[in-house]
Amino acid sequence: MSDFGRTLIFLGLLLILVGVIFIVFTRLNLPLGRLPGDLSWKGRGWSVSFPLASSILISVVLTLLLWLFNSFRR
Repeated sequence: MSDFGRTLIFLGLLLILVGVIFIVFTRLNLPLGRLPGDLSWKGRGWSVSFPLASSILISVVLTLLLWLFNSFRR
């Protein structure tokens, strides 16, 4: 049971961190979701967006951060 509680606390803290990051990105008016490679279609009463370039950028940044974290941990 102790491991389950720790996992829940970790996931809660992770959600808080993601929420703070979204708030900061919104306040700084960063162009995530509006990069040149992001696709979006709009019609009458509907819209679809596929943030391809933003997803790739976030993936590269997270990969580099995790690689750095792992290299310092050794």
